[in-house]
Amino acid sequence: MFISDSFDSGNIRVLDASDPENIQLEIKADNASDFLQWFHFRLEGEPGQTARIHIMNAGSAAFLDGWPDYQVCTSWNRQDWFRTPTHYQNGVLSFEIELDQSAVYFSYFAPYSYERHLDLLAWAQEDDRVLGETLGQTLDGRDMTLLTIANCEAPSQKVWVMARQHPGETMAEWFVEGFLEALLDEDNPLSVALLRDTAFYVVPNMNPDGSVRGHLRCNAAGANLNREWQAPSMERSPEVYLVRERMMEEGGDVFLDVHGDEALPYNFVAGCEGNPGYNDCHANLEAVFKQAYMRASPDFQDTVGYPVSPPGRANMTVAANWLGEHFKTLSFTIEMPFKDNADLPNLDVGWSPSRSAQLGRDVMHPIRATLAEIAETR
Repeated sequence: MFISDSFDSGNIRVLDASDPENIQLEIKADNASDFLQWFHFRLEGEPGQTARIHIMNAGSAAFLDGWPDYQVCTSWNRQDWFRTPTHYQNGVLSFEIELDQSAVYFSYFAPYSYERHLDLLAWAQEDDRVLGETLGQTLDGRDMTLLTIANCEAPSQKVWVMARQHPGETMAEWFVEGFLEALLDEDNPLSVALLRDTAFYVVPNMNPDGSVRGHLRCNAAGANLNREWQAPSMERSPEVYLVRERMMEEGGDVFLDVHGDEALPYNFVAGCEGNPGYNDCHANLEAVFKQAYMRASPDFQDTVGYPVSPPGRANMTVAANWLGEHFKTLSFTIEMPFKDNADLPNLDVGWSPSRSAQLGRDVMHPIRATLAEIAETR
């Protein structure tokens, strides 16, 4: 039996694979960091053989609440992902499979490869309304790409969407893929109307180095990018520095930072209630956005989410908080589950790439409602 992680976003270390009935593995931590939880590996063996796999250091993961009720993502062809029954006990994550063919892939969530990222950029830039631009390079020398999308010379409103500050949260780029498909659909009257006076600035992958390296949360230097927004640097967090500089140059009316949550089996948003400058205008725009999203998608809800920070006590190194404070407008973190949506569960695939993409398509509706509310108050 052979186990490998020698590919894009691979992450696993073999401790003992001598006995197919007791394969012992461990997750590698992000470089220069203690964060670990993302795994992605291929297992090869004889068809008909049963492999029983134990991830021995799951008890050292960053988010232990992520393991109860979690089911590992599994694929024979790297295209279609389903869930395999999984158990967590005494710090060990265990699952088993009978090999229908000689190789199978396991992952914490369905991967979004760097090649698919490049394909998404190339596809989007075929549209005349899209301008692709390299803002600079990451520490590993990869491009930080911004897509500017508009169908007007002088947009009156601007929307920013970015994803995968935390590279293991691959559902975020699946979300962006669905969003771009909807926004660039010339037969979609909603996108056609929005692009008449609105420019969209989209960063599909904020952390390409961490994505390729198989990190959960950090870039090549071990920086958690979603804690770098107050004082980013080209030495430690060039990804944030480059994007933040362009944001300050362009301005914006709506800022959406797309993520995934390990523990909560729901889709929700986190706002800026704890910001020093949070006011009735922020609260109104947040309410408009959430109500419109719930009308557009039964997958979105506003009952379960993160605790609200007390007034003036927000962590201002977080992107959504810093952006909401600096630009005095709507700024949300959008969270999707690694497990499933408990309100509308799918026992076969759990929360999936296709549902992430659909939630990305549906976000057009709350964006439109929020922009209309901003225009009325100007």
